[in-house]
Amino acid sequence: MFKVLVSDPLPEEKLTALKQVAEVDFRFGLSQEELIGVIPEYDALIVRSGTKVTPEVLKAGKRLKVVGRAGVGVDNIDIPTATSLGIVVANAPTGNIVAAAEHTIGLMFALARNIPQAYVSLRGGEWKRSRFVGKELRHKVLGTVGLGRVATEVARRAQGLEMDVVAYDPYISAEQAERLGVELVSLDELLSQADFVTVHVPLTESTRGLIGREAFRKMRPTAFVLNVARGGVVDEEALIEALDEGLIAGAAIDVFSQEPPPPDNPLLKHPKVVVTPHLGGSTVEAQEQVARDVAEQVLSVLQGGLARYAVNMPLVPPEEMAILEPYIELAERLGKLAAQVGDPRAHGMEITACGKIAEYDLEYVEAGAMKGFLDEVVDVRVNLVNAKTIAAQRHISLQRHKKSEPDRYGDVLSLKVISDSEEITLGGTVMEDGPYVVKVDGFWLTFPASGRVLLVRHHDRPGVIGKVGTLLGTHDINISFMHVGRTKPRGDAVMVMGVDEEVPDDVLEEILAMPQTYWVKQAVL
Repeated sequence: MFKVLVSDPLPEEKLTALKQVAEVDFRFGLSQEELIGVIPEYDALIVRSGTKVTPEVLKAGKRLKVVGRAGVGVDNIDIPTATSLGIVVANAPTGNIVAAAEHTIGLMFALARNIPQAYVSLRGGEWKRSRFVGKELRHKVLGTVGLGRVATEVARRAQGLEMDVVAYDPYISAEQAERLGVELVSLDELLSQADFVTVHVPLTESTRGLIGREAFRKMRPTAFVLNVARGGVVDEEALIEALDEGLIAGAAIDVFSQEPPPPDNPLLKHPKVVVTPHLGGSTVEAQEQVARDVAEQVLSVLQGGLARYAVNMPLVPPEEMAILEPYIELAERLGKLAAQVGDPRAHGMEITACGKIAEYDLEYVEAGAMKGFLDEVVDVRVNLVNAKTIAAQRHISLQRHKKSEPDRYGDVLSLKVISDSEEITLGGTVMEDGPYVVKVDGFWLTFPASGRVLLVRHHDRPGVIGKVGTLLGTHDINISFMHVGRTKPRGDAVMVMGVDEEVPDDVLEEILAMPQTYWVKQAVL
């Protein structure tokens, strides 16, 4: 059985499907040293935001195939190292969207109506209504930095409160924003217009400190700032300065650059700040959903499938992935065949897609071809995650071509592998019962891309096929199928035989020594 380590608290009952095929261990509060010590035993690791999945942890995970993050943010996981090691990193970006959006709206109400301050005052025996006069949200401007899934839900709820919503997101088109009823503006315009500025972006080098000293100077003195995204996007030191200098009216902070924040963090006691301990995704419903989502993806990867929300692989809609999956398998088989019958010292690879398959994103298909090829020539783990990285390290270039017109067999993938000594081109298609090879260099033929195959190039003359078949029979090698492709009668030809047993080297030499044969290879697909 597979072994899975869950190192942060999750609802165990939502991991039922995973428990049916894996031994699942729940071990919380592990130090880095402890985690590094135990991770070599596990095939998968499931975390929330508490566990730091460092390069040392990933390198120690010799069996590790997948790291699942039960939530959205993955800044606690070293993605480049995971990718280089072929470890899939998958998150659950949809499970806590509503929870995070609702928490953002709740904090906005808390700021506008001074709810936490009034609560503390009344619990302390005071009755000072005039001290906590608030503001209505109606007709105020909400500016959302980022317009992804969470921000979209925040915008919808804000519009229900009769707020006007503007957004800054360089990756969203004006048409997309317009469909959401949101005006797309520059960051400077947002900062100068918004009564409430809420950030909903991942923490990256480009977003770290995005809301800092310069940003605060561009805001209204009556504006409020909210961060229910990732700690570090709002510069905490600059925020304190802005509050003390009266550049903004207040802030609501759910996430911190250091979690938990140290007791002397001034945000925790500042009178203009509402703080919560990273509760954005902390609802019963959200925790159940993200646990279920990440468990399903971990299970899929362990069983040889793909993760729906892999963050170190292209994001492909499920309906497109259903179409692409058989072509990914086909590309892998073509890559394996090319490495076994051609020169494995390749420096170039070309993939050509013909027909309807050319309409789709071929990132996974290309990775499949690279994986199939590299599996035969390197002694490190290769998968769809790191195949292109390893290929680049070996200086194997990749070119992509697309043709909307169908080929002889309809939707066809062609793979050309180029080395200093030769080029080999293989073509394949997908039929109802799986992937098929339909072309070997210039020869059209059809055979299943599975099992052991023997390929013989020869001059097309009477009796050649019979002699090869008879020779295999005398050595007790059973033939499961046989196909021939030829350029013309009595021209060059290739025969492909499915064989149930490995063909010994001496038998290969006997075939090559026949008068009309000049090239013999066998491969396992």
